[in-house]
Amino acid sequence: MHLTRRHSLKLGGGLIGSSALSTTPLSATEVLDEPVLNEDGLYEQSWFLDSFLELNDDLTAAQENGKRFVIFWELKGCPYCKETHFVNFARPDIRAFIRSNFEILQLNIIGSRMVTDFDGEELSEKALAAKYAARFTPTLQFFPPSAEGLADLAPVKREIARLPGYLKPDHFLAMFKYVQAEAYTTTSFRKYLSAAS
Repeated sequence: MHLTRRHSLKLGGGLIGSSALSTTPLSATEVLDEPVLNEDGLYEQSWFLDSFLELNDDLTAAQENGKRFVIFWELKGCPYCKETHFVNFARPDIRAFIRSNFEILQLNIIGSRMVTDFDGEELSEKALAAKYAARFTPTLQFFPPSAEGLADLAPVKREIARLPGYLKPDHFLAMFKYVQAEAYTTTSFRKYLSAAS
């Protein structure tokens, strides 16, 4: 097994304790905390992925935890990004389902933090957004269960589903269920929604 910085932290070899990377879901009795406005002007959930911004490692860690990996592109001042945080993520059923089944990496569509892509290329958040044709916010990119072979694909072929723009809570949850059930292998999201109605 290839040891990453994430593994060394889990083994206690880093400055951050292993509890900082915990992905344990909230219990029914815990109070849900409000999103916090971070220094980039983006709202952040306490349960979002704490990442070294190495996509291959993040996806592999999600897989090891029995979860799927998602990139959530946002922008300071984006009203629908805020709505996603304060309406969609605020619903207990949505929050519980996502926390149990997904790891979400929040990225700034015009950000300057350096990210290592699946193919090993290191580039800014803004350049990564351009590489993946993420042009507006919010955009969610859903990736396959495994990072195997992703580096050999064109960037837009690496994702298995994309949610471009804001969806009301019920449809938003349906998108996560669509990916978790791997329904994308047999049908479009539109047909999945119609069948579920």
